[in-house]
Amino acid sequence: MEAHVRRENRLVLAHLYVATLALMLGAVFGLLQSLSRARWVSMPSSFDYYRMLTAHGVLMAIVFTTFFIVGLATLLTYRAIPRDRSLALGWSAFWLMTLGTLAAAATILSGNASVLYTFYAPLKAHPAFYLGTTVLVVGTWLVLIDILANAVWFWRTQPGRRLPLVVHGSACTFVMWFIATIGVAIEMLFFLIPWSLGWTPTVNVMMTRMLFWYFGHPLVYFWIMGAYLIWYNIIPLHYGGKIFSDALTRVAFLLLLILSTPVGIHHQFLEPGIAAGWKWLHTMNTYGVVVPSIMTAFVIFASFEMAAQRKGVKGFWATIRSLPWTNPAFTGPALGMILFIFGGFGGIVNASYSMDAIVHNTMWIVGHFHITVGGPVALTFVGTAYWLIPRLTGRRLFAPKLALAQTYTWFVGMAIMSTAMHWAGLLGSPRRTDDVTYFGVQAAAAWMPHMRAAAIGGSLLFLSILMFAAVAFGTLFTARDETQVIEVAQVEEHAALTPAYLDRIGTWATVAVVLAVLAYVGPMHELLEAHVYGAPGMRTW
Repeated sequence: MEAHVRRENRLVLAHLYVATLALMLGAVFGLLQSLSRARWVSMPSSFDYYRMLTAHGVLMAIVFTTFFIVGLATLLTYRAIPRDRSLALGWSAFWLMTLGTLAAAATILSGNASVLYTFYAPLKAHPAFYLGTTVLVVGTWLVLIDILANAVWFWRTQPGRRLPLVVHGSACTFVMWFIATIGVAIEMLFFLIPWSLGWTPTVNVMMTRMLFWYFGHPLVYFWIMGAYLIWYNIIPLHYGGKIFSDALTRVAFLLLLILSTPVGIHHQFLEPGIAAGWKWLHTMNTYGVVVPSIMTAFVIFASFEMAAQRKGVKGFWATIRSLPWTNPAFTGPALGMILFIFGGFGGIVNASYSMDAIVHNTMWIVGHFHITVGGPVALTFVGTAYWLIPRLTGRRLFAPKLALAQTYTWFVGMAIMSTAMHWAGLLGSPRRTDDVTYFGVQAAAAWMPHMRAAAIGGSLLFLSILMFAAVAFGTLFTARDETQVIEVAQVEEHAALTPAYLDRIGTWATVAVVLAVLAYVGPMHELLEAHVYGAPGMRTW
């Protein structure tokens, strides 16, 4: 069994270090963007702003997050269901994802895919970009098959027992991901790939946008569910706590499973071809997804308090002070939780039709996106890497004080950058725009100080990522330490028993599919009935 564990560790480490490389490369492009918008650097025409913007978005938002979540879910599933298993499916998924990533990244960097991270029409990329992204997605479907195969084996060999909590969460995460990625797969296979290859002269722009956002907003919840796997199951280990409730944790993941997909049209409030009723429906569903987030906040703070009480600590501030703020594996996720509070407020603004119409095409959205992804998600993943890598490699963590400083540097940098972006957006600064000075007009002068503040925050974030890379790669060369084990938190002894119906993931997945169909069949039918103004494709770079 020990040989199997070591082989599994190598598979997980491969995912973590590809994620780290994507984070580093994406950070370079992010820094250059922030400096460019502040007018502190000028990018040459041979490597323009929009190429950087596309590379930054794809590497950070898709590659880094997906590889880390796949590695995490694979590890948690394998450890919770120990058995002799073939890793052929896991390695096949890894290499498909890697090859797809390399194809898409090479196309972007060559200047043939500056279509941004939201790669719908009418901007047209080289076919290799769409094919590479499709292969990346198909690789993740193999991960779902692997997780479900282990779950089925568990149910067959241990009838009557509840699926381990981490496997339940991992399965919900990847079932939701599969439902969501059906949209982008249809967009790729039936619209973008034939169009980019010249097989069809034009493409239905509105349909590609709707199919992208069918996938694009659930992508956010895929990141969040990956972070929740850590918040619920691993973070309590760092402060001697336990999981507040097994049943409540499962409910949170099931709610995210069924509510994450029918929300995408709230990104299309200003699209004229979608009836107001469908926009209202998706708005209500978006507000519904707030519920599992509120539940998670309650559970996390309840676990904090119960652990503190067992130590004789009482009171809110005393409880907060009792937490292990000198442990980077805790401070990363904990500081990310703080940022998530503000990201949640911004999300409610974005889901409101009247307010979204004001901020939608401004830097407000960029600030919200960063404080949501770069806060709770990325900072949680980075902090957890400090716990995972030593246990997977059997080595001591390199430079723990540097790791701790890195989490606080990230927090400060993200707070500065995101706040500046929000304020610039309220002043009207546009997003997805290289030169925002507008030849020195007065309105643009009002937001330029915020662009410079964002560049300062971005520089701190870049420094923080370099610190993380130093620790992650330095750990590969430290002294051996085989005493550290991988475990997950236990459930409180007096927690309510978990009803059997919460373990029926197939049933809940069916509900999720039905809700997605009901939310999209109407607006898609409207688009198909309307006259299609096909676009031949645009290359503006």
